[in-house]
Amino acid sequence: MDSAQLETFAAVVREGSFDAAARALSLTPSAVSQRIKALEQAAGQVLVRRAKPCRATEAGEPLLRLAGQLALLEREALDTARGGGGADWTRVPIVVNADSLATWFLPALAALPPGLRLLFDVHQDDQEYTADLLRGGTAMAAVTAQHVPVQGCRVQRLGTMHYVAVASPALRAAWFADGVTEQALAAAPMLVLNRRDQLQHRFLRTVTRRRLDPPVHYVPAVGAFNEAIRLGLGWGMAPERFCGDDLAAGRYEQLTPGRRVSVPLYWQHWRLESAALTALTGAVRAVAATALD
Repeated sequence: MDSAQLETFAAVVREGSFDAAARALSLTPSAVSQRIKALEQAAGQVLVRRAKPCRATEAGEPLLRLAGQLALLEREALDTARGGGGADWTRVPIVVNADSLATWFLPALAALPPGLRLLFDVHQDDQEYTADLLRGGTAMAAVTAQHVPVQGCRVQRLGTMHYVAVASPALRAAWFADGVTEQALAAAPMLVLNRRDQLQHRFLRTVTRRRLDPPVHYVPAVGAFNEAIRLGLGWGMAPERFCGDDLAAGRYEQLTPGRRVSVPLYWQHWRLESAALTALTGAVRAVAATALD
């Protein structure tokens, strides 16, 4: 397949539009459009969903993954041919769940040797959905709750992140004075990261064996989510290993000491013999070994 057409296809999806891809590639929008049409004719399928932003169609997803793999291998081959002195950076798109990104994941990236010249394009999504970006070709590696490997990927167990239900002392006293009962859980305000976040609802089912519908605050950033707990806006699930300071200082109290929700995490990445992926995988596994159970 024409590598220039694949590169252009990847740029359209990455940048979100034909015009933005043209600017990124220093081409005219007409040249971008012609390359995409030629690639679609060769594939016999519509590959780009022309919306805002542009997305790969289901038929385009394997070609998007191929474009990223070829670009990575080409950069590494050129670097090797130059004796390791290449000036090009390698862009590495990764998708990570919010709590891992806010706690243990970034030190893994910082631990990589600067000589690798890696540029990270980090996406965030719920751990139940991060593998979708691998499947769609947008990311080359993911921290995910899915243990079944995506086609063309390898999977390795990282460990388990345990969550506990916490609240401010004031909120606990106001809503749970008579205990953590089904009635109290149904009435007390609850904090949720976003509409894909099901941790709090999983906790409710483990306690009550029922699906409850309490009032919900949506707070879509981990730092703000934790601050909302401290301020008493609602109760929420916090990573057990990373909320010790708040518990010790009395800013948090556990609703049900000894009860937790466990989320196994896995590392999935493209099945490629790539120096960048090998180094990244080693760093992620090393940090996860100390940060997760």
